[in-house]
Amino acid sequence: MSLILFACVVRVRDGLPLSASTDFYHSQEFLESRRRLKTLALRLAQHPGRGSARGRDFSIHFSSSGDVACMAICSHRCPAAMAFCFLETVWWEFTASFDATRVGLASRPYAFLEFDSVIQKVKWHFNCVSPAQMKSSLEKVQEELELQPPAVLTLEDMDAANGVMNGHARVYSEPAPNVRMEPVTALGVLSLVLNIMCAALNLVRGVHLAEHSLQVAHEEIGNILAFLIPFVACIFQVGETGSGCVG
Repeated sequence: MSLILFACVVRVRDGLPLSASTDFYHSQEFLESRRRLKTLALRLAQHPGRGSARGRDFSIHFSSSGDVACMAICSHRCPAAMAFCFLETVWWEFTASFDATRVGLASRPYAFLEFDSVIQKVKWHFNCVSPAQMKSSLEKVQEELELQPPAVLTLEDMDAANGVMNGHARVYSEPAPNVRMEPVTALGVLSLVLNIMCAALNLVRGVHLAEHSLQVAHEEIGNILAFLIPFVACIFQVGETGSGCVG
């Protein structure tokens, strides 16, 4: 298996993927590493410079400068110096090809597809060339790592961050206190019976009050009709009288 399996270039401020290599690995752990890399890309602004997150079989490395970051998934056998030397090479190639303005204006993922082939070539070179042929470059990067060690991220922190970004806050469960309920006393039973009786009386009073209100409403409607009918009759009578006078 190759030492460097996957690489991509992302924008630091929002984690937008700009370009990526082609991978042909479909193991469960590799797919988990891809998911974690995507989560980490969204948080690169919080981790400037270099950093690593190591798993059982794969490790994630990133190196950022300005608004451009390069990330890679490597085999656990890949030395850190080689991984960061690879990322630095990809970063220089990308920034030499595209200026900061064009990177800042990118609005869709993988807007720099033409750079994918460059990543593939650099990845192939590092996977095929022996470390002895890159001795000077690796020694230089190793010295930089010793002077300024990369940030070390745990996979648990990355998974927790992924949960928060998806709207699932971490829940800390604690055992519920063991509370024993006391038996009901005679006074409690009496209080319960009295409350039930009061509720029943209130219900009966409410029904009678509703019936009385309906009766009153019917009487009021009858009184209104008794007033309106003679009034309308008078209006008609006045109208007929006026018509007779005109004739």
